[in-house]
Amino acid sequence: MVTTRATAEDSPDRTGRSDRSAVRTLLRLWPYVRPVRVRLFTAAFVAVVASCLTLVIPLVLKWMVDGPVADRDPAGIWLGALYLLLLGVAEALLFGLRRWLVARPLAGVEAGMRADLYRHLQRLPVAFHDRWASGQLLSRGTTDLMLLRMFLAFPLTFLLVNAVTILVGVIIMLLQDWTLGLVILIPAVPVMVTCVIFERRYATVARRAQDQVGDLTTVVEESVLGIRIIKGFGRHRSQARAFRELSRTLRGTELRKARLLAAIWGVIVTLPEVAIGAALVLGAIQVADGQLSAGTLVAFLSTALALRWPVDSIGFLLAMSQEAATATERYFEVMDAEQEKPTAAGTTAPAATATGSTGLKDKGLRFHDVSFRYPDAPTDSPPVLTRIDLHIRPGESMALVGATGSGKTTLTALVPRLHEVTSGHITLDGKDIAELPRDTLRELVAVAFEEPTLFSASVAENVLMGASDGAGEPELERALAVAQADFAHALPHGTGTQVGEQGLSLSGGQRQRLALARAVVGRPRFLVLDDPLSALDVHTEAAVEAALRDVLAETTALIVAHRPSTVLLADRVALLSGGRIAAVGTHHELLRTNAEYAHLMAGTEEADR
Repeated sequence: MVTTRATAEDSPDRTGRSDRSAVRTLLRLWPYVRPVRVRLFTAAFVAVVASCLTLVIPLVLKWMVDGPVADRDPAGIWLGALYLLLLGVAEALLFGLRRWLVARPLAGVEAGMRADLYRHLQRLPVAFHDRWASGQLLSRGTTDLMLLRMFLAFPLTFLLVNAVTILVGVIIMLLQDWTLGLVILIPAVPVMVTCVIFERRYATVARRAQDQVGDLTTVVEESVLGIRIIKGFGRHRSQARAFRELSRTLRGTELRKARLLAAIWGVIVTLPEVAIGAALVLGAIQVADGQLSAGTLVAFLSTALALRWPVDSIGFLLAMSQEAATATERYFEVMDAEQEKPTAAGTTAPAATATGSTGLKDKGLRFHDVSFRYPDAPTDSPPVLTRIDLHIRPGESMALVGATGSGKTTLTALVPRLHEVTSGHITLDGKDIAELPRDTLRELVAVAFEEPTLFSASVAENVLMGASDGAGEPELERALAVAQADFAHALPHGTGTQVGEQGLSLSGGQRQRLALARAVVGRPRFLVLDDPLSALDVHTEAAVEAALRDVLAETTALIVAHRPSTVLLADRVALLSGGRIAAVGTHHELLRTNAEYAHLMAGTEEADR
């Protein structure tokens, strides 16, 4: 099946919807913020008090100008200076206290959201990860959460603080002189209209930029993981060109954000400055005519100037809020994805399970009329697997053989419920796997894939990942022996050697043997092997097969096989053709009776030569 990766252009809900309410989106953060709400509310209150102290300074100036300065009283001037100093120190201390109050709890909020995201990703079905690019998921867990922490630390508080400061300041100015206050208020309407227009346009561009960061992250990650291919085929120039094109696109989007921000700043800064200038001229005339005291004019203008920062900051506070809203939206796009269901929809347990009695015919691994179509496949497309009926008896090993694209890997992925069957059901010893808790199911079934995945951990940690928590050195040594992975002891630090990201420091055959060791280390009751020996040389394959025979004697196994030597490990063989089971029998029986099987085996024998 061909899967598509989610990108900024085609992934769900990534078009920066203009009808999205930023406030409603940001309110989804409340469950994470609620545990630290007391400190955040306290920090906001402290910031409001600190900001309002700034507005007391003009009142002190008015008292100084109309009092000590007019009366030429040096003692009064020094006293006024002391008041100003104390107000400044108090403001600084309060803002420092606000920062201390929010730093630790918000770091905890970010860490909690990141942990929830990671935990949720582990519970999402494989189909979700097939659709989504890893870079998009990575950017949500890093860049987006950083934006949310910054929003909670600064814009969230200061949108409230600045609103209160502007309201208190305007009231003070109106009380000083209502005519000058009305002059200052004239730009309010065009500024608010500009903010509404800016918010709508900036939301779209901010969403596009964050999605493009995810796409760029994907390219970087794929280039790093695929560096051997890039170097081997000399494709560094084309990769660099693709990176430059994405970077150029992101740069254009960021420049558009900058232009929008510059436009709103131009309006927000210019109009209030013109209003302050007009108030200065009108106030000076009133002072000259004796209608207004010099101290009142100084206090009025000082208050207006003190409001410049709260007004000027509206632009970037709204910008950061929109970016936080899009980050929240992107975060919950993943968190809202439906997790793996504990019970597959549309499945029912067989009668033997319901009655509690399990006949011999239900023992082992059985596929009961199983069909499967990938969740994102077109509804009119044929299923990948159709009406699969297959019974692997207890202690039996069955090889699954078929041409490329016949559905072998898909069939093996259904047993541990990496995908859910579309119809029919699968049973283990008569129990429907859809009725088993996933943890229980995956303790019963061990899997080794053709393309082995190793983690950035030690050899021992990678292998023992397939065992119970109490497993140790004896289990590790046995599994390594079965997989003929004794090379691990010759590594620089033995089984404690770190294998590196994706295990790329090892050869393909070494990775495959460690993956096989991981599958057998826990002595599973059911074993699913997807062509686990494809990367091995003939001699190593023979040694592994010899050791595997003892393991297979103790378990029920389904083995995807391409080579006759692997097929001979199994008691019986099932031929999968066009998504259906075409024949079942021993290797020699199928060679005699089935032309397609004989053709497949003849082709693999010729390839081995």
